[in-house]
Amino acid sequence: MQTNLSEEARQLPRAEEADKILRTCVHCGFCNATCPTYQLLGDELDGPRGRIYLIKQVLEGAPATAQAQLHLDRCLTCRNCETTCPSGVDYHNLLDIGRAVIDQAVPRSASQRLLRQGLRALAPNPILFKTLLQIGATFRPLLPRGVEAKLPHDLPAPGERPVPRHARQVLMLEGCVQPGLSPNTNAATARVLDRLGISVIAVPEAGCCGALDYHLDAQAVGLDRARRNIDAWWPYLESGAEAIVQTASGCGAFIKDYGHLLERDPVYAAKARRVSEMALDLVQVLADEPLERVCAATDRRIAFHCPCTLQHAQKLGGAVEAVLTRLGFNPTAVPDSHLCCGSAGTYSITQPELARQLRDNKLNALESGHPEVIATANIGCQSHLNSAGRTPVRHWIELVDQVLR
Repeated sequence: MQTNLSEEARQLPRAEEADKILRTCVHCGFCNATCPTYQLLGDELDGPRGRIYLIKQVLEGAPATAQAQLHLDRCLTCRNCETTCPSGVDYHNLLDIGRAVIDQAVPRSASQRLLRQGLRALAPNPILFKTLLQIGATFRPLLPRGVEAKLPHDLPAPGERPVPRHARQVLMLEGCVQPGLSPNTNAATARVLDRLGISVIAVPEAGCCGALDYHLDAQAVGLDRARRNIDAWWPYLESGAEAIVQTASGCGAFIKDYGHLLERDPVYAAKARRVSEMALDLVQVLADEPLERVCAATDRRIAFHCPCTLQHAQKLGGAVEAVLTRLGFNPTAVPDSHLCCGSAGTYSITQPELARQLRDNKLNALESGHPEVIATANIGCQSHLNSAGRTPVRHWIELVDQVLR
């Protein structure tokens, strides 16, 4: 498509990138066919093609409006459209650029500012988050249904984590909300890797990956968190750590983007690129490891929900199912497995009505094969799907940990 960025837009740090992405789009509309919000709402402006047009208008000098902001807010950033697009439009980066411009021009309501600032203060603080979860569990009967549903139920105890003892070592992002919402996930990961001769090295200085801030009107704060993580991991990478492992695909997708997001930072560009190269989803680490030697065979019937950040952002669709099938698990067919469950980071809180519709649609698809349990690879999806109180949802590594010999 032809573009004519305004003089003001040309001064933006990512102006050239935005212009290149816009010119890549041919407005074919294939993206709308797989866009979850377009399917629900049927509004052109709630699909990728319409949102691209809104961003183009603003970058060409049209006034930013609250209505345009709403249409961008409704985007899940699931990146399904990127998988579908025949022209290779880098939609999520254009969306980040457009959101930053519009959010700067259009003030949010006091309630929205409070909600977003609260989420940014709470979620990246694991100790505070876990404390509030414990308080919430105590007063569960008194809480509103929407809040109570977000609290975890019947969590397995984390068990012991092995002491590092192997020559092969990896780092692992512990996560912000995962230790509170699913405390067994990282412990199970450490046990499975230990049985394969790989030790997990704790790096307490590493914190939130930065995605939450970056996608809640605070891109600079999110990038600062990325820089702190790079500083925390760098000495271990130089000492021979094989990888930085993520058990939450949402965090992994963002860390793999550090190199791009910090490419104009003269101090961190090279280090960010190396960190992105070293960042691996857990399934990438285990795909070539001899799991059959340490795990007993099972024929347990499961459904796997492949998070958008795993299949569309990291292009690892089918990888977890392949590992589980190797071990004898029986994954059921999941209709429309490419569609988002509605979690999308904080989307289930900022856009609760749409998120509930997407969640229920996704659960209907996942449960169509009558699985014993639903497995997934991202804590946000796990918590969101579990909030319906239907088939239990667990991280897939917990299922592998259960069949360790």
